[in-house]
Amino acid sequence: MLGATALTAGVLFSGAPVASADQVRDGQWANSYFGLDKVWSVSKGDGVIVAVIDSGVDASHLDLTGSLLPGYDPEGQGRETKPTDEHGTGMASLIAGHGHGDGEGVVGLAPGVKILPVYRGEGNTMPQGIKWAVDHGAKVINISQVTTTSGPEDFVEAVSYALQHKVLVVAGSGNDAGAVRTPANTPGVLAVGAVDKNQKIWGKSNYGPELMLTAPGVGIVTAAPETVGSCRNPYCIGDGTSAATAYVSAAAALVYAKYPDLTAGQVANRLVKTAAAPAGVSQLPDSHYGYGTIQPYKALTANVPAGSAQGPLAAGAAAPSTGAETPKSNDSGGAGAGTGGLGSPEAVPGVQKSSSGSPLPLILGIGGALVVLIVVVTVIAVASSRKRNRAQNFQAQAGAPAPYGAAPGWPPQQQPYGQQGHPGQQPPPPYGYPPQQPPYNNPYQDGNQSR
Repeated sequence: MLGATALTAGVLFSGAPVASADQVRDGQWANSYFGLDKVWSVSKGDGVIVAVIDSGVDASHLDLTGSLLPGYDPEGQGRETKPTDEHGTGMASLIAGHGHGDGEGVVGLAPGVKILPVYRGEGNTMPQGIKWAVDHGAKVINISQVTTTSGPEDFVEAVSYALQHKVLVVAGSGNDAGAVRTPANTPGVLAVGAVDKNQKIWGKSNYGPELMLTAPGVGIVTAAPETVGSCRNPYCIGDGTSAATAYVSAAAALVYAKYPDLTAGQVANRLVKTAAAPAGVSQLPDSHYGYGTIQPYKALTANVPAGSAQGPLAAGAAAPSTGAETPKSNDSGGAGAGTGGLGSPEAVPGVQKSSSGSPLPLILGIGGALVVLIVVVTVIAVASSRKRNRAQNFQAQAGAPAPYGAAPGWPPQQQPYGQQGHPGQQPPPPYGYPPQQPPYNNPYQDGNQSR
């Protein structure tokens, strides 16, 4: 059984053994869509750290040199910078790639960002990786992965911890045209789907009520290690919600760099409020597109009020430590084992579902029961008091003696009902957001097999 699966299917970039500079840079069609020159005139993400929980990042790649910070492998084997396949390096390059030479190589959307590489682990260690990243300065956590042996309940505590520290967790919805996968379906996570050059939803992009945004994810060129994975080439090209997730994480980093005091929900709010609405969709959020496709320049420059701390993230996650309101909110690879194209790393065996869950549901359950008990007792007491008063009034009017201790003039004059003010208006519910879906089979394992 797969434990963690990447969310991009990839193939060797054309032009063996090494793609030319023109092929790589010209192949990055998303750069034209984003309008990098305009975006970078406002922000390049300087000073922001993005954690990439994945298969490890090749720190020696020419397009990433100097962009990596010391990372973390929960099992202590150093795989955070000794990648097991090409996927993690590819995602890091879409976020913080700076190219090399004279216009050569891959450039990411936020080249000023520092990458914190976190190995995904071979057990249910992604929540542990989330907490480690928060404690080591990450403002955005990119998870272009899905897990098949854990549910969202296993991530609730870690995601809440991130939101309390104003850290945004971004995850791909999955690549099998099904429901949004874990961890993207966890409350508080910003779930991402993939679109093509025409901003049409990619056919294998998972969807549902949790889905919040889309980004380019079809025909995406990325950096890759030359020693591991199926590409064995400095560059790959592939499809998947993995790449879309990396672009959304980069856009969030750009926003954090310009507006460092925003909460995770407020950063998501800027991305949502400035997204390009999908053509032909009359009501948002849409289960396939969410609120639309990110537009980083508008997210940086539009007049968007900060809004609540929760923003469009799903309700239920813990509030930021500032005391503000509660916030909430992949790409999936193949269904088979083995190594493959971009985003289809070999299966991770032995990922087991955690037996321990978040105490939040239990606490909420006990609290709710106490509230109900107090209300019932209060209603019974009020009803008994009114019944006793009616009996006493009747006795007094019939000439019976007043109850013991009653003041002269008993019973008192009745006051008309309805003098109390009406309760205040309740705040509007948090933004809705669409569901997500699982990963897809990678047709590029070892070049041509299904994953």
